[in-house]
Amino acid sequence: MTIRHRRRGPSSRCHRAAGGGRRYEMGDLTALFKADEDETGAGYSISEWILAPGQGGVGAHEHAANDEVFYVLEGRPELLVGDTWTVFETGAFIRVPAGVTHDFRNLTDRPARLLNVYVPGGFEREMPKIVAWFAQG
Repeated sequence: MTIRHRRRGPSSRCHRAAGGGRRYEMGDLTALFKADEDETGAGYSISEWILAPGQGGVGAHEHAANDEVFYVLEGRPELLVGDTWTVFETGAFIRVPAGVTHDFRNLTDRPARLLNVYVPGGFEREMPKIVAWFAQG
């Protein structure tokens, strides 16, 4: 059996050093975009989210047409999926289907980091508005 994969994005490879990527600072929250729609042919966006201790969340929201996947890289963040908050350990995998309300926060006294995959891509287009919203308090 042969499995063929459809190439969705440019043929060039994308590399980011540890801690690298397009950085967006939002107070106690930092986003590092590792790959965006230009690099993936709009197939997905990948970002790392760094939550300082006590970071209270971004606000419950949903994406009508986009699935999100979270993978806990460090710490014990809480994620809201639907109407339930759950604490996740390092190494946990969470999938949030399109249209489902979600949020994340870090109420512990240690940093937490999440890897996020946003499908299809394009989330990075929203970042300037999100940064401005955080700046307004």
